[in-house]
Amino acid sequence: MKWTPGGTSRNIEDRRGTMVRRAAPIGLGGLLLLLLLTFLTGQDFLSLVPEQAMVPSQAPAGPVRSTPEEEQAVQFVSFVLDDLQETWTRLLPGRYQEAKLVLFRDLVQSACGFAQSATGPFYCPADQRVYLDLGFFEELRRRFGAPGDFAQAYVIAHEVGHHVQRLLGIEQQVRQMQQARPRLANQLSVRMELQADCLAGVWGHSTARRDILEREDVEEGLNAAAAIGDDRIQKMSGSFVRPDAFTHGSSAQRVEWFRRGLESGNPDVCDTFSGTD
Repeated sequence: MKWTPGGTSRNIEDRRGTMVRRAAPIGLGGLLLLLLLTFLTGQDFLSLVPEQAMVPSQAPAGPVRSTPEEEQAVQFVSFVLDDLQETWTRLLPGRYQEAKLVLFRDLVQSACGFAQSATGPFYCPADQRVYLDLGFFEELRRRFGAPGDFAQAYVIAHEVGHHVQRLLGIEQQVRQMQQARPRLANQLSVRMELQADCLAGVWGHSTARRDILEREDVEEGLNAAAAIGDDRIQKMSGSFVRPDAFTHGSSAQRVEWFRRGLESGNPDVCDTFSGTD
């Protein structure tokens, strides 16, 4: 991709310096009582709180420690995020609202709960934020065999696609349908993920028209879409391919819908829900 570093986006929330710690869910009063008893008796009453009853919490840990390579990745994520949101502002005039993107390491708390880096990038509709551990880019290259900056951009564009779905009311409708018809829950999840792939492609079309893409970029994006298909991930984990357990779609499906958006540049072609029964 042709991009120029331009600082950190105003919509980036950098939580890489956040420290994960454990806190007991017994309330402030309970903790104060245990502390008082510990002080008065000299015995460690805090150790009586069982380890399994502890839940993660987060607290600032000071300045972010980073490398030049990681800071370049932050600049790249900022460029992609800003370009995505400028594109969707044009495509959805008066309707698009900017999302935030949270950078984290290892573990993060969102309005959707706690998540680990192993979860991969995700969008939380409850707080309208995309969550990303920059280490996923290395995982994308090394584990999934999907290198390249446009492969990374595709991942961000997919998550912003979920934000578009929320703004259009699609995400809420799908959740309601899943609750009303639980036997279709996985199928509906797949259709929503494929639509996000298509919406990512719509943005890709815009970058191509503005001469941001280079010759190999489209192939990188398609390769990334194929690399994280449910069937391929199941095979990589040593399991049999089980379409009934898909949540994001097969490699072929993900490539197909990303390509549709990429070739048309029109969000209207991204109706993955037609034919849902």
